[in-house]
Amino acid sequence: MQEWIIAMLVISALLIIRDMAKTILSDQVWKEETLPLYDIHPQKEKVEKYAESFQKLADTFYGMPYRKDYLSSRQIDAVLREVNDHLCSKCYQRQICWGEHSESMYQGACGLIRAIEDSDEEKIRKTRGDWMGVCARAGQFYEEAERYFQREKQNLIWNNRMIENRMAVAQQMTEISRIMRMVADDLYDISQPPAEFQENLRKKLRKRQVILKNVWILDKPQGKKQAFLTMRARSGQCISMVEIGKYLSESCDCPMTPSHDSRCIVNGEYHTAHFVEDASFQVMHGVARVVKDQEKVSGDNYSCQEEEDGQFIMCLSDGMGSGMEACRESEAVVELLEQFLESGFSQETAARMVNAALVLRQQEEMFSTVDICALDLYSGICNFLKAGAATTFIKRENWVEAITAQSLAAGLVHQMDFETASRKLYDGDFLIMVTDGVLDALPMDKEEETMKEIIMEVHDQTPKELSRGILERVLSYADFKPQDDMTVLVAGVWSK
Repeated sequence: MQEWIIAMLVISALLIIRDMAKTILSDQVWKEETLPLYDIHPQKEKVEKYAESFQKLADTFYGMPYRKDYLSSRQIDAVLREVNDHLCSKCYQRQICWGEHSESMYQGACGLIRAIEDSDEEKIRKTRGDWMGVCARAGQFYEEAERYFQREKQNLIWNNRMIENRMAVAQQMTEISRIMRMVADDLYDISQPPAEFQENLRKKLRKRQVILKNVWILDKPQGKKQAFLTMRARSGQCISMVEIGKYLSESCDCPMTPSHDSRCIVNGEYHTAHFVEDASFQVMHGVARVVKDQEKVSGDNYSCQEEEDGQFIMCLSDGMGSGMEACRESEAVVELLEQFLESGFSQETAARMVNAALVLRQQEEMFSTVDICALDLYSGICNFLKAGAATTFIKRENWVEAITAQSLAAGLVHQMDFETASRKLYDGDFLIMVTDGVLDALPMDKEEETMKEIIMEVHDQTPKELSRGILERVLSYADFKPQDDMTVLVAGVWSK
């Protein structure tokens, strides 16, 4: 528990530092007339050393003992010692049992405890029958062995919980190390382009009454090109950032567009604008929802957001049951996922951290499903992650594909295996995410087949209308009286 709290505090501090670094990157650094450039920046090395320290700390946690599903031989011996001290030490046959026949007694006692551990009733009856032939107090021995076994088993469960918490912390430290390296690259791998490039861009912008003061380019082999332009308009002009992006695209030989947090226009004051390589795809999304009959609030929550790195992420969570409590639980899941993913954590790490947070609140006996679709707007690759979530569907021109999962919902177990998948999306494809209430309203054992037929029957071309059409047809199977909260979240993908 303490390790989890410490890790969360460290993560929070680092996320604040990361946001501060972004601010410095987009504002303060660019106000300088010149920026000293080094092949190996001393501050970058310092940040990378911090990242290495976090990775070493993570490796330390990874090197600790892993969880165990069965008692060790040492723990079995501890159980036998307890039984021996409490029961056998008072038995008149002790010298015979644990003296002359000590080896056979030990083997039989170990077999009895392992049978209890396996919860195999037939094996337990057979072992107890064999034990009665050699022990005059076989019934008492069994009861004592089971009692001390349960105590050791409880200790094993708590030890496993501590180990799992350590593994969660290790994963977080690894992600923190990766993010710190990424921040270091963003801050110090920026360079001014060749003089010819700068002069060419200045001439183009001067024709549109824009004075370019400085320009920096961030162009990583595995990343998307980024540019930072410090400029202002003259003669009281106001120039659109989109128009500036067109001139920059000509100079960079690739489509460039203003970042989401950029200003809309260039005015008379110097300002550093951030431009990024334009994505290949654009996305529109829509949602249709109904609340369970007799309820006022839906237990389903969702989020759709486009990240700075060109990822369009959809999150859908279905809280246990319905009503306000389910809504609060699923809302917490979506908000946490949104925050972690926005901060640069991978999908699986973000989901594991949310699961760990929910497990720590397990006294409330609440859990929620986790359903994430992350679409790369540059490549069209969509990554799916599911924990207890309903099937996701991909609608193409004349067929529908289903992405299914069998994993448990978040908050049920400490060590969770999330199910993942990847698909390539093309122009005109639709992503359709639903909650359990939608599929449960369809004929039993034919939910997916019926859903595919419904999706193909709806010919609306906008995500909003498509989601409404699907939900209306599903409701017809339930006589328009939903027995659970229903949410249909749709995203359409088109080439730019």
